[in-house]
Amino acid sequence: MKNEKSYTELMKARKMSKKVSVEAFMMNVYVQMIIDESLFHYHKNLLQEKIDSALDANDPSLFHLLSARYKKFLNDWGVAA
Repeated sequence: MKNEKSYTELMKARKMSKKVSVEAFMMNVYVQMIIDESLFHYHKNLLQEKIDSALDANDPSLFHLLSARYKKFLNDWGVAA
């Protein structure tokens, strides 16, 4: 007779593998949230710095262009301007 696992042992093993896969999935979700948050702040700060530079250089056309990009960026991310 073969050395096979019982149905109960198989179900326990399956339950544990599901638990591990759910935990791995949630970890991936959290990691993606952190990456998205970091990218959002990086690009937001970059645009703000460019807008400040345009103001310092007294360049109204560049200021308006960058301001429009900034508004679109915030709108794309679902953040109120």
